[in-house]
Amino acid sequence: MLGILEKFFENARGRKLVAIEFLRLGLKVDGKGKIYVGSIELPPAKIGRALRVDRRVVIETAKAIAENDKLLQIFYRLEPRAFIGNAAKELGFDVIEIRADPKKKGVVAAATKVLADNGVNIRQVITDDPDLFPDPILTVIIDGKLSSRVIKKLKELDCAESLMIK
Repeated sequence: MLGILEKFFENARGRKLVAIEFLRLGLKVDGKGKIYVGSIELPPAKIGRALRVDRRVVIETAKAIAENDKLLQIFYRLEPRAFIGNAAKELGFDVIEIRADPKKKGVVAAATKVLADNGVNIRQVITDDPDLFPDPILTVIIDGKLSSRVIKKLKELDCAESLMIK
């Protein structure tokens, strides 16, 4: 997807940055060039302030997306998702963050197998897209607290370059 945006906005650096942020945040663009988070329309001026670009760049980006059938089909279907990782402690959950080579296969499977084999209930799994996030992280939020035995098994995973429990 990033390659498509790079090519489409190759002569418009500001628009490319805005489009990438729309994608990262799951902001939807409709056929009229309006921008939404879920069903809530967002004002371009506020998006522009948050991204440190002129609101006209935001408007032009959304209109360019709306006028391109391929991009519109992608951006019209985007959805934001609640990430509970930063609130996990208050909810009584542990968060496992694993950094691994994003090209390596089986990282998610290996981590979730360790948890499943040890009876750990998973609440949420989020993996960063390595094209959109320079330091992608696999984040697993679990019910309750991890035992030291399970932490040891996770640390023994060959695919994990680093492991952090929050």
